[in-house]
Amino acid sequence: MKIHDTLSSVEQKLDTTKKIKIYLCGVTVYDESHIGHARTIIVFDVLRKYLESKGIEIDLVQNFTM
Repeated sequence: MKIHDTLSSVEQKLDTTKKIKIYLCGVTVYDESHIGHARTIIVFDVLRKYLESKGIEIDLVQNFTM
């Protein structure tokens, strides 16, 4: 699997031999909720579940700003 590394701005092969750490800057709710708020949460939840199903250890940290 390849991912876009935003720190180095390049596509890299995902190293699954180490614990994968993901920080997800969650939604900033300042008005009514909409489907866009759920999209990010769902995408990263599916990614986490997929990687865990492959036996990869994941640390997922997610925040919400209100």
